[in-house]
Amino acid sequence: MKVLLTVLLLSGAPALAAGKFVVPEGCEAFVTVQHSDCQVSYHYTCSRDPEGDQWSVYAGPDGPYYMSRIDRETRWIESHDLITPESDRLGKETEPASFTALLDTGRDDFDFTTISGTGEVRRYAGHDALRGGTVTIDGVTLERTEFALETFAADGSFLHRRSGRQLISRDWRLFFADTEHFENAFGDVEDSTSTPITFAFPDDKGFLSGTPQFGCDQMMTLLDGALVPASDRGQP
Repeated sequence: MKVLLTVLLLSGAPALAAGKFVVPEGCEAFVTVQHSDCQVSYHYTCSRDPEGDQWSVYAGPDGPYYMSRIDRETRWIESHDLITPESDRLGKETEPASFTALLDTGRDDFDFTTISGTGEVRRYAGHDALRGGTVTIDGVTLERTEFALETFAADGSFLHRRSGRQLISRDWRLFFADTEHFENAFGDVEDSTSTPITFAFPDDKGFLSGTPQFGCDQMMTLLDGALVPASDRGQP
């Protein structure tokens, strides 16, 4: 995995130049999304990948911090923390995720493992389900879904669970976050919202913009008597 990450970083690491996201060589971005929680995401495909694969890169006020690749069925293939950097890849799949099953039946169950660059194995089991109804955001029609998933260590011990609502695009075969509830084995609980606010396409003014536009004031928190950006705080 270290070799894989080195290749990624040398051949087209997510970066900003002149205030814009730079798409890796051989890749083409199709939409830039501004989210409600001071994040902007970039979605693109690359000619070197299998047909149907796509990448997402998320950036905050300090630039890109997370990158992932999914396939046509929204199976999680790999992800990279651009700060640490750490990486994970898909491991064993007892029940692969299927976007087609979600659209055809209204529900998709999944059960798979991931393997980190250090060899750590984690298991993810849960489901996605259509809730019914659509929402139009900045001219883009999305469908409402709900999800629940639990994460376990290699020894089967519970790590954390997530549940909430998401939005999907049938055309892009892509999930977007909405509202989420999180709790872990230590008793930590957090509720969050990261709804898409605007969509920018090639030739639009905000396409590949490197600056989050919404919710950044709310990301400031009082820490040790001083306001600091949430991105500067230690994360659990």
